[in-house]
Amino acid sequence: MAESIPPATPAVSFPEFLPVSTVQWQAQLAREAKGADPASLRWTMPDGLVAEPFYHREALGALGGPPAPLPPRPVPCRNVVLLAVPAGTDGRLQIEQGADALARGALGLHFNLHGDPATFAVAELAERLPLATTWLGYSVPQHPEALLERLAAASGGQPLRGFLRFVPPTVPEGGEMLPFRATLRRCLALAKDWPEFSALAVNGMYFGNRGATLTQQLAFSLSTAAVLLAELPDEASGLTVADVACALHLDVAVGTSYFPELARLRAARKLWATLLHGFGLPPQGAATLPIHATTSTWTQTTLDPHTNLLRHTTEAMSAMLGGADSIQVAAFDCLYQAPNEFSARLARNLPVILQDEAHLDWVADPAAGSYFIETLTDELARAAWTAFQALEAQGGMAAARSRALEAVSRAGLDKFKRIATGQDVVVGTNRFQNPNEKFDFQPKQLLRSRDFDTTRATYPSEVLRLATALHFERRANQDKQATLVLLGNARVNEEIADAFRQLLHPGPTAALPPPAEEIAPDSYSVLFSKPDEATLMYATPAQFDHLARVVQQVPADHVFDIPSLVTSDLATLLEAVRVFGLKEFVVEGHHTEEVLARLQGR
Repeated sequence: MAESIPPATPAVSFPEFLPVSTVQWQAQLAREAKGADPASLRWTMPDGLVAEPFYHREALGALGGPPAPLPPRPVPCRNVVLLAVPAGTDGRLQIEQGADALARGALGLHFNLHGDPATFAVAELAERLPLATTWLGYSVPQHPEALLERLAAASGGQPLRGFLRFVPPTVPEGGEMLPFRATLRRCLALAKDWPEFSALAVNGMYFGNRGATLTQQLAFSLSTAAVLLAELPDEASGLTVADVACALHLDVAVGTSYFPELARLRAARKLWATLLHGFGLPPQGAATLPIHATTSTWTQTTLDPHTNLLRHTTEAMSAMLGGADSIQVAAFDCLYQAPNEFSARLARNLPVILQDEAHLDWVADPAAGSYFIETLTDELARAAWTAFQALEAQGGMAAARSRALEAVSRAGLDKFKRIATGQDVVVGTNRFQNPNEKFDFQPKQLLRSRDFDTTRATYPSEVLRLATALHFERRANQDKQATLVLLGNARVNEEIADAFRQLLHPGPTAALPPPAEEIAPDSYSVLFSKPDEATLMYATPAQFDHLARVVQQVPADHVFDIPSLVTSDLATLLEAVRVFGLKEFVVEGHHTEEVLARLQGR
């Protein structure tokens, strides 16, 4: 994966520092380890790659010489602000918010349209923000070509700047985009003469925000791009593979693993050059691939939420140093709160600080020449290319999409388990919790919200804390109601049961949650919380749906989303649990207060 650096100016030297050999470094490492085996300091990443505790110049020799640094960005990394346009609105409010953000340090805007783009106020947008000079991105769930036609008309024939991301609600990961060939080709035709606008997106964020490893994110994004490059060219309309390649941009979600995430973005450009070569295109085109990076939703938490600011900072640094062309930082409280000026300002200013105070964008490729980063970049690229070839041998993303998503699911489940058992630390959530934390939201409302993101790594840990907070609140109020809280679906049953096992120290008569093989594979985990007792139960989806309908008096012929929280008087819920036969695990030999206090981190 390495390319040699062409002859250039003489290397920078520091004659006042004596050279230190590999043997000398290893001896120093052994002294610092105080007799421990330095091999014990090796770090095995979720991909299976192993990071050594020490790298020296021999590492570059193993790569065939120092790899060529990434080319300079055409423009500084753009600080992009996300503006969600709810369904049923025309976006005028978000347009005004965007104009204000641009005046306060943002360099671009991203409108995420949740409804029909035909209602978006394009004329007002063009009047308030000149389309030919303002960098604007658009995510739409339907009719992307209609939005581009309206934008082209509003711009008066001037080329647009920014990107378009088409995200059909049922196929957001790109593997089944083939039914939309005509729509995507129309978008390409409209944007063909807009050199600074990317009309096609490779949605790598989908994989990253569901727990995929870095290798999986690279491989599956590459496979998605290969589908588009193979299927969209059309001789009848004169659309070539080069036209498709020029219209693509890569969306990535950047997590908290600082150096590996940085190396992953560098590896993406190397792999992109290889993919272009495979389609008969000049590999130099990889230098101009726009990469739009966002802070990861997978790593965010609702507990001790100001810690999200620290996560977003390392994620933004990884993106900027790794060569992203634009970066979008989420508000630290966006999981549970509507957009507000305070958190929006912090999110907007974070990239400004990294650029204007830390000057992270002054160097084209700051990691170039680092023995560790160059080695990790090469290892990630090789591992991802191997995974990509394996998927292509099965028919690529279009044919083997289910296998790819199953691999992502397994990686996500492993992360759930590691957090639930404390092997992976999430500060403020499963370690170093604030026992006196006062929520800035109502746990009951959040658990009932349709917008509450249940796909995140910390969700199983969070929902236990939120559910037990409701129990303590009910105890304090001497409430005679009971609550059923949907803790998780089949993906997290084992992790929730493991959390109970970790927390309890059973006596001779104490029961423990059943092992995973005794839990129905399609069941839900449910916490039944009464004023004086908490019970872990399991229910099939049909059982829980029927129970919730009966308790909430929803007729069978009405559309009904299964809620995360069902509350009623104690007698009603006791009878419902008995009638619908939820399988119970009662915590015996332990006071309920003790169990719930441990679950809540007290």
